[in-house]
Order: sequence, then structure tokens, then C-alpha cells
Amino acid sequence: MAFFKEDLMKVKAFIFDVDGVLSTESIVIDSNGEMLRTANTKDGYAIQYAIKKGYPVAIITGGFSDAVEKRYQGLGMTDIYMASKNKMKDFEDFISKHDLDPDHIMYMGDDLPDFEVMKRIGVPTCPANAVEQIKAISNYISDKDGGYGCVRDVIEQVLRAHSKWYESDTNIQSI
Repeated sequence: MAFFKEDLMKVKAFIFDVDGVLSTESIVIDSNGEMLRTANTKDGYAIQYAIKKGYPVAIITGGFSDAVEKRYQGLGMTDIYMASKNKMKDFEDFISKHDLDPDHIMYMGDDLPDFEVMKRIGVPTCPANAVEQIKAISNYISDKDGGYGCVRDVIEQVLRAHSKWYESDTNIQSI
């Protein structure tokens, strides 16, 4: 983690897991069996802002939810990989689509399904409440838990490092 501030300079794209990163670890299941997830508005603002500033942003998640898809499409995200059975395959599709070097990607994951991709990318990160195996391979561990602003934390740090965080002419709608 000693060189994380230097790593920020090479980030050109972001990928996030959903459950445990963009939402809390707790999931409510409604009477129809639909899993209901939380969404942090500050994370949403940061995602929308990063997209506006030209960064490709993706989610790769093993879960599937129309509500999650609608939420992130509404923020301007076009790279949404849901019901992912092979996160590496979806990761390869994302980098190919955007002609990205894996070394220039920041990925935030929290559990073992994220491990393989996180070992492959340049800037692996995780929320404070990630499992120990993920913490061990992360260049940065946010002081915020999943669903409580960890995504905003890393996006803001990258955009500040690139001198792209908040400019007075920014006009982004409320989320």
C-alpha cells in the first residue's frame, strides 16, 4: 500500500463488484424472492462524475437484479455485467471493448469471486470489511465499508490525483 498515491496516476478505468462494495453485505429478500440491495448516493454521485469526466466504469457481479441494472444505467454506466459466472471473461470483454491495459484499471472487490481479476489488474482495492484474502492483495483498503462510501473514496482520490475532481462549471443532476 506504500505506493498507492503513485498508482492513482495510472488509473484510466474503474470496475466494481456490487454486493459488499456498492451495496452493504446485508440483503433483504422480498416476498417474491427478489433480493433488495442498498445504494449509497455519494457512491452514485462519484460514479456519475467519473463517467462525465471520461472514465469507463463497469460493474461485474454474480448477482442479477433489474433494479441494480436500472440504477447504474441511470448513472450513465453502459458496462454492466450481471449474473457473471466468470468474472475474468467479463473483465476481458471490458478491457477489449475500451482498449485498456489491465495495469490502468482500478478494481474494488470484497470477496473470493473477485480474487482472480484483482490479481490481474494494476490497482486492486477493497472496502474496510472485505475478507482477509482480498485485503492481502489490495493496494488500498478504504476506511469505509461496502455500501458506505468506499466507492466514492477511491473515485475521488483518483480524480483528485488527475486534477479532475470538482470544477466550478460542473453541473451534474442530483442523484
